[in-house]
Amino acid sequence: MLVDTHCHLDAAEFDAERDAVMVAARQAGVHAIVVPAVERANFGAVASVCRDYSGCCVAAYGIHPLYVGRARAEDLIALRETLARERPVAVGEIGLDRFVAERDDAQQELYFVEQLKLAREAGLPVLLHVRRAVDQVLKQLRRIGVSGGIAHAFNGSRQQADEFITLGFKLGFGGAMTFPRALHIRELAATLPLDAIVLETDAPDMAPAWKVGAGNTPDQLPRIAETLAALRGMSFPAIAEATTANAAAALPKLVLNN
Repeated sequence: MLVDTHCHLDAAEFDAERDAVMVAARQAGVHAIVVPAVERANFGAVASVCRDYSGCCVAAYGIHPLYVGRARAEDLIALRETLARERPVAVGEIGLDRFVAERDDAQQELYFVEQLKLAREAGLPVLLHVRRAVDQVLKQLRRIGVSGGIAHAFNGSRQQADEFITLGFKLGFGGAMTFPRALHIRELAATLPLDAIVLETDAPDMAPAWKVGAGNTPDQLPRIAETLAALRGMSFPAIAEATTANAAAALPKLVLNN
């Protein structure tokens, strides 16, 4: 059994083939998929997908840092209401992004902080988007304590990784780890404590090395897991068991069905 801790299954790219994608994922041994929202406008789509595939898909709701430019204060009210009504496994995808050139850092910070407060209020973990902003994210996590969660697509330093772990977070590894030239990410994947690692696809984005240019789907998770197993000199079953247990620890409301 494997858990895809980050997959945008509600994305338009899947509209024509979502049933087939889900069948393939199940056949590949992916028994749980976490579907995070990115803005208020897709809260309903995420909820719908998770209802349609309720035996496998679970939701997280949040406002992504790259979408705060079109967010409004009432979106935070809607988020609070959605968290209470839909009972998700996490608040997300939230965080900070200092990579894109055109951005409003203050607006990102405001929405990140307010969503951390909502997560704390709801007693939920968070799914973090962290790009060139690790120290800023850690600062806010230390200031506003939440119930742990996952740092999605982790690419920070070993010291930063250790700080996330100390704060009760797991670190997400996916397609980027499969590229031989991704030396830093592969070193982290090979040497971090195994109980700190969870797996993800971020489908339809972040395709692994063998799917570049062809999109990404959750059924690719076993090959991603095989990459982690090879990097750590472990068996695939051992990696599957450990990362599934880690996902369940990071997301206590996640129910795993064999």
